[in-house]
Amino acid sequence: MEIRVAAYGVIVDGSRILLAHWNESGRSGWTLPGGGIESGEDPRDAVVREVAEETGYEARAGELLGIDSKVIPAEARFIADAGPLHALRIVYRATVTGGSLRNELDGTTDEAAWFSLTAIPNRRVDLVDVALRMAGLGELARPERT
Repeated sequence: MEIRVAAYGVIVDGSRILLAHWNESGRSGWTLPGGGIESGEDPRDAVVREVAEETGYEARAGELLGIDSKVIPAEARFIADAGPLHALRIVYRATVTGGSLRNELDGTTDEAAWFSLTAIPNRRVDLVDVALRMAGLGELARPERT
């Protein structure tokens, strides 16, 4: 079984949250800024790097909110014949310290945007809801009404 370890940031500014739009191999959805940890990279450094790559913002990783462990069966993966994947998702509270919002070029995300916690898009990955619960914000987040 393949294992993927990644770090993500919950970045909230008042009543809004920063999300990145994941778009890969015909699947897409809004997710937290973050991604895979490179060999030898500290998870805090990874989330700061990923936030910069995906949103244009400089960030600081704060409190560790938790680690989510998820096994994705082979048939649910979008890589043919890849086998199951064990995803370990390390989630931090993070804050923007500089930079300006921009979209990632040539990556697995194609847009970054702020959303009201009461209007988070329905088309989102499960990590968003998991992380909001970790951050104590699950009761505030409601899907957008269409």
